[in-house]
Amino acid sequence: MLLKSINPANGEIIREYEEFHWDDVAETIEANYLAFHSWKKTPISERAKLLRKATEVLRDKKEGLAFNITVEMGKNIKESRAEVEKCALVCEYYSDNGSKFLEREIIETDATESYASLQPLGPVLAIMPWNFPLWQVFRFAAPALMAGNVGLLKHASNVPACALAIEEVFVEAGFPKDVFRTLLIRSNKVERIIADKRIKAVTLTGSTPAGKEVAATAGKHLKKCVLELGGSDPYIILEDADIEKAVDACVAGRVLNAGQSCIGAKRFIIVESVYDAFTELFVDKMRNISLGDPIDENKQMGPLARFNLREDLHMQVENSINKGAKLLTGGYIPQRDGAFYPATVLGDVQAGMAAYHEELFGPVASLIKAKDEADAIRIANDSIFGLGAAVFTQDVSRGKRIAEEEMDAGCCFVNDFVRSDPRLPFGGVKESGFGRELSHYGMKEFMNIKGIWIK
Repeated sequence: MLLKSINPANGEIIREYEEFHWDDVAETIEANYLAFHSWKKTPISERAKLLRKATEVLRDKKEGLAFNITVEMGKNIKESRAEVEKCALVCEYYSDNGSKFLEREIIETDATESYASLQPLGPVLAIMPWNFPLWQVFRFAAPALMAGNVGLLKHASNVPACALAIEEVFVEAGFPKDVFRTLLIRSNKVERIIADKRIKAVTLTGSTPAGKEVAATAGKHLKKCVLELGGSDPYIILEDADIEKAVDACVAGRVLNAGQSCIGAKRFIIVESVYDAFTELFVDKMRNISLGDPIDENKQMGPLARFNLREDLHMQVENSINKGAKLLTGGYIPQRDGAFYPATVLGDVQAGMAAYHEELFGPVASLIKAKDEADAIRIANDSIFGLGAAVFTQDVSRGKRIAEEEMDAGCCFVNDFVRSDPRLPFGGVKESGFGRELSHYGMKEFMNIKGIWIK
């Protein structure tokens, strides 16, 4: 079968790729497994040099890689360039800090010497999504390879050019050929790969249903897994917030990548005393988001990645309107080529609506009125998801308390929109998954934390 790379801005097929047969998959797994035995013995300093070289390759190839992202999944070209640069930063970060993260931890016991030692597990299968087709992969690969693991990538079927380009970056940087390999396959081969004894762990970024399937398979075969799943991030706007700054951050958080982000701002929970003021300014800014060809740097937002995603999103909008939500702007399918959907705002969103409970994976904002701080926190936590969250207040100590102690989420921001950072742990709770990526926590997820006791 063929994997098709389709430009969502016009629906045209860019290129078709032959899917790997199982013999190809098995051969790649074996090569990756054999590469691990030498890679884990490669000095940490040498791994760091290669990762630093990957940083240089990414920056040298930024324009071509950004173009691949934009034409395959529709991201605005400026955002695509920023994504490539972020990949370079994460490689740079682990090149600079990986050796420190891998140091032995001396632990005082009644032994003559005792410590915790970090040892790599082996081949890790990475099942990655299309929405950040380079960043999602590099945020796994940089720490995993630096730690001495090797990687196998099963990327989303609609971004095969990006998937192959990632492998080429590592090869061009000087990594041994089989340390990181891309598998051009569909999801129907994943279960068999996870079951393979040579695969030691699996990481997935994707939907909650996909995560549950992978977790079940990994559990059946006792494989370590890390899951970063869906989100419906709540942003609380308190009565003492700087409304203009809050609106700017909330709009940016909602339309980034045309709203196709697990940690995109989705539910805006506004204390009733500032609900009208926030809504007026927010709707005005959302209404003026320019939509168009993602290659055009003057356009703020490109299309959604696939036509079926747009149809699903529009059904959620209509469901919410039918149950009483107010359409304040957007909410229609444009009469033009491409999978475009305008920035959309739904007001008076309440429990029982799709816009309240479900993840809206596109540029649709849900405005929810709260009585006060306590009610806002209750609404924010009234979700099956727990990925990111934000709170806006001019009282920083108040915001810090709410973010740290009150919000059921893996990461919480105060007075800004949520985003991942190589220096901070990233991941979710509840049905947003488990395990952590990034920082030293992410590096240690796929390590054997071995206790050593010497008399």
